[in-house]
Amino acid sequence: MSDRVVLAMSGGVDSSAAAHLLLQQGYDVVGVFMRHGEESAKACKVEGSANPLLPILQGRTDHKQGCCSASDAMDARRVADKLGIPFYSLDLQAEFSRIVDYFVDEYTHGRTPNPCVQCNNWIKFGRLFDYADSVSAKYVATGHYARTVVIDGQTALLRGIDDNKDQSYALAGIDRQYLNRMMLPVGTFQKPEIRQLAGEAGLRVADKRDSQEICFVTSGHHGDFVRARSSGSRMGNFVTTDGKIVGQHLGIESYTIGQRKGLGVALGEPMFVVRIDPTTHDVILGKKEELDRSTLHASGANWLIEPPSSPFQASAQIRYNSSAVPARIVPIDEKNFEVQFDQPAAGVAPGQLCVVYQEDRVLGGGWIE
Repeated sequence: MSDRVVLAMSGGVDSSAAAHLLLQQGYDVVGVFMRHGEESAKACKVEGSANPLLPILQGRTDHKQGCCSASDAMDARRVADKLGIPFYSLDLQAEFSRIVDYFVDEYTHGRTPNPCVQCNNWIKFGRLFDYADSVSAKYVATGHYARTVVIDGQTALLRGIDDNKDQSYALAGIDRQYLNRMMLPVGTFQKPEIRQLAGEAGLRVADKRDSQEICFVTSGHHGDFVRARSSGSRMGNFVTTDGKIVGQHLGIESYTIGQRKGLGVALGEPMFVVRIDPTTHDVILGKKEELDRSTLHASGANWLIEPPSSPFQASAQIRYNSSAVPARIVPIDEKNFEVQFDQPAAGVAPGQLCVVYQEDRVLGGGWIE
């Protein structure tokens, strides 16, 4: 009897190709679409059932809500039908509200959240394992561009083969105990290969564009989203690093460390957000070189290896779209570590994840304080 795999299907080309690859490898694949966007959960809710695993029904397709819209659900269902695999809808709106609350809270405190990382931690490689257990599935799979391999008898998480699509950063917070049950079928392919494979398999999503937005902030204006869901004013001043007030802003939730565009102030030279003061609500602006930091402190560490107890040399990546740079990692305790960069790093933002790599292997990560 084949091992059963629960596959998170988003309706995109990556998870659709993952389904095809898993079937080719002989697995018993169960497709699951996670309804967790605020509006999509309402638009697609199947009334009158308490079962968390609901068969996909013909739903409305006029609503777009990032990567969890009704139209995406229909795309995923069509792929499952084409491949002949069972397909269910998992209503995770209640769980997902935790991510929205986290997102709003971080911005209101002058930090830069990473909701996609937390979605992986709490839902895709958290709650989804509970449902996998309920249907006797050995593995949980997604369409992430990353890899798992066995090194010295232990399952390790590695970067995906495609450097332009690598998503290992966003998986660094998963529980280590789940590594040997994770499957990442597309991680050994380049993106063009995945599109070609999907096309050859007759999947209509082969040319579907990638989702670029936070699934619950489809307008792209996170500041407006936060203001609509929080109380109190966080309006304040733009202040230069030498203390000069150069303008006013509508709220610190609209800004992040390293931001240059959309500031609405002209100072005759490029200026960047170098610090946000959640107490005074000042947004401090400075020159590019003033973004440089030689160290950072990370808390809430999650290690995918035995937690280190002594300093070691590695690479640190401070944002999803940044490159990992050489650094000395100094453990403080199991949940805290310091990063000492070999060369100053620009744009260190409290609230973002700092992921530690040894070459292509993810060793762990922690939240920048």
